[in-house]
Amino acid sequence: MMCTPSMGLIRAMIVFLSYSSTFILGGLLFVKPLRDRNCVTMLDSFHMKYGKVITAGMSLFSLFIDVTWLPATLTGLGGTISVILDLPFSFCIWISASVIIIYTLMGGLYSVAYTDVIQLVLILGGLSICVPFVMTSPHTLDISQTLMNNTLNAPWIGQPELKRIWIMIDDFLYFALGGFGYQAFHQRTLSASSTASAKISCFAAGFLILIFAIPPTLFGAAAASTDWNQTTYGSPSPYERGEAALALPIALQNLTPTFISIIGIGCVAAAVMSSADSALLSASSVFTNNIYKNIFRPQASEQENQWVVRASVVVVGVVGTSLTILKNSVLIFWFLCTEVSYIVIFPELLCVLYFNISNGYGAIMGIMVPLLLKLLSGDPSLGLEPVLHFPGCTLEDGVYTQYAPVRTICMLSSIAAILLFSYLASVLFNKGVLPEKWDVFKVKAQHSPVPLSPVGGAREETEEMIRNSQSNPMKNTTY
Repeated sequence: MMCTPSMGLIRAMIVFLSYSSTFILGGLLFVKPLRDRNCVTMLDSFHMKYGKVITAGMSLFSLFIDVTWLPATLTGLGGTISVILDLPFSFCIWISASVIIIYTLMGGLYSVAYTDVIQLVLILGGLSICVPFVMTSPHTLDISQTLMNNTLNAPWIGQPELKRIWIMIDDFLYFALGGFGYQAFHQRTLSASSTASAKISCFAAGFLILIFAIPPTLFGAAAASTDWNQTTYGSPSPYERGEAALALPIALQNLTPTFISIIGIGCVAAAVMSSADSALLSASSVFTNNIYKNIFRPQASEQENQWVVRASVVVVGVVGTSLTILKNSVLIFWFLCTEVSYIVIFPELLCVLYFNISNGYGAIMGIMVPLLLKLLSGDPSLGLEPVLHFPGCTLEDGVYTQYAPVRTICMLSSIAAILLFSYLASVLFNKGVLPEKWDVFKVKAQHSPVPLSPVGGAREETEEMIRNSQSNPMKNTTY
């Protein structure tokens, strides 16, 4: 990102600030409502209000996000190690995945929490050790001179075009709000000892992420200020070769001593493992709690659920790791899934927690409307030509480019669809316009806004699960 002239520091700051906003907004908006409902996963709130059908659909979205998130992170690790150590890509991937699967199986949420702390320390400390070697390399110019000046490469502050301002706003909201569609985010706050500690951890993370952003930013600045022709890498630059995404391992390999580059590899591995184990635990908890227990086996014992969690970890790990053979293709799928988390899961979660009028009919339309709108808006990565041309849509090099904030428009359309169709369904059934026998989601009973109530005994099941988790510590290690 820092090595790409159209992005640079400006785009990087947008990403870092948006991620910081995610934690702060999460602590303010989502921690208390989900914990007050005794949720084990964020999807429990859907089960309480909408029942099994809607929850199953949302669970599939969540599972698909996690399954594609895992190979996306492992691909980054494989690329880094293969560049520096010259080891086979697939070998690095499978060894790393095996370690992650094993320690997640052994410790569950406890192992993920403790290893995350260790990994965060390694990331910050390790990269901080590597940065001085990169910055003082004889092949690297003073980054203050290249910040705004076109010397060896384009200025690393970035040169975003004015016409892309709405896209930048769209990206900020996408990164800031899309994270709420990940179960991995909510499993940390839901497993905290108290609501207060969950909020404090969110606020602390929102501040610390800005500190953790400093070393990779300096790495990118140094890579954009390096005369690559004087290194073994040679000319042209990583950006000109289409390898800007590999700027970190390339800089470690060519601008630091071997032992320092190995420390850098450890930092990257720690970051990947921190994300990968979260994806494994997230997918396994969603499948076990919201699909297996709530739909297929409501009478399943606690021990049976624990074995399902372990089996899910293995299956998701193997499937996700197998998808790394797709390399760049899986990154496209993961990117599309994160868009789904922003335009579908986030507005659905917002409405189910804060709008009592929302019901199953609105939830279904809240899925269909934004997805249809997104497809009609086109997607260059999928080769889809836009049918809807928003203001500013232009034809560039034979490809239509939407300069409007398409993803945010889709997200807002989802919220509007949920509330509008929920209200219409409630009016039609409560006024007797439609017969009660057609009311599959039982909205006729919702005469007025009331506190969230469970559907089909979901509340009793969730409370029982919480009581069991308090009496059985092993439960907390699996969910």
